[in-house]
Amino acid sequence: MAFHDVRFPDNISRGARGGPERRTQIVELASSAEERNASWANSRRRYDVAYGIRRADDLAAVVAFFEACNARLHGFRFKDWADFRSCLPTQTPAATNQSIGTGNGAATLFQPTKRYSFGAQSWTRAITKPVAGTVTIALNGTSQASGWSVSSTTGLINFTTAPAAGIAITAGFEFDVPVRFDTDALNVTLDLERLGSITSIPLVEIRS
Repeated sequence: MAFHDVRFPDNISRGARGGPERRTQIVELASSAEERNASWANSRRRYDVAYGIRRADDLAAVVAFFEACNARLHGFRFKDWADFRSCLPTQTPAATNQSIGTGNGAATLFQPTKRYSFGAQSWTRAITKPVAGTVTIALNGTSQASGWSVSSTTGLINFTTAPAAGIAITAGFEFDVPVRFDTDALNVTLDLERLGSITSIPLVEIRS
C-alpha cells in the first residue's frame, strides 16, 4: 500500500457528506443507569462523495480515481469543506491560530495540531497533511518568514535552529484529510440519458 499525495477533485468533495465519528461502548445497568467507555482515543472521519457527483464527467473522474488508487489499497488527500483551516471556516488562517509547542532549546521538530474546545473540554487533532503554501509560523507571536520547513509526508515543522526555551510556537494553515476508499466495488447505474450515478462512494480517514 502507499499514499498518493494528490487531492480528490474539489468540485466533487464540496458536495460530499460526512464528518467525525467515535466509538463508544455503552452498558445499561439493571437500575437503567449507564456505564460509558470511549473505545477510541481519537475520532475518525468518514465521508460519502456520491452526493458530490452532478455530471457524467464527475462520475468518470471518480471511477478513474478509484482505479488509480486500486480501490481500498492506496490513500490520498481529501478536502473536508466543513473543516479545513486552523481557524473558523470563514476566516483566513493566521500564524497565531494554533499552539503547536514550546521551545526547549533542543527540539527542532513540531507537529501541527488543531484544538477543538467546548467549555472546559477539548481535544487536540494532529494535522499530518497541511496544504503546501498555506502554512505560517510565529514565535512568541512574531511571524517567521524563514528558518523552517514543512514535511509533505508527515506535516512536521522542521526548524533550522531549535527555538529557545520558553518560546511559544504557533501556526496557521489549511489542511487535507488522509483517506482511502472504503469499498472495493463501485456500483454504477446508467440512466436513459447516460448521465450515470453511484449510490454510495464511502471514504474513511487513514489513521497511523
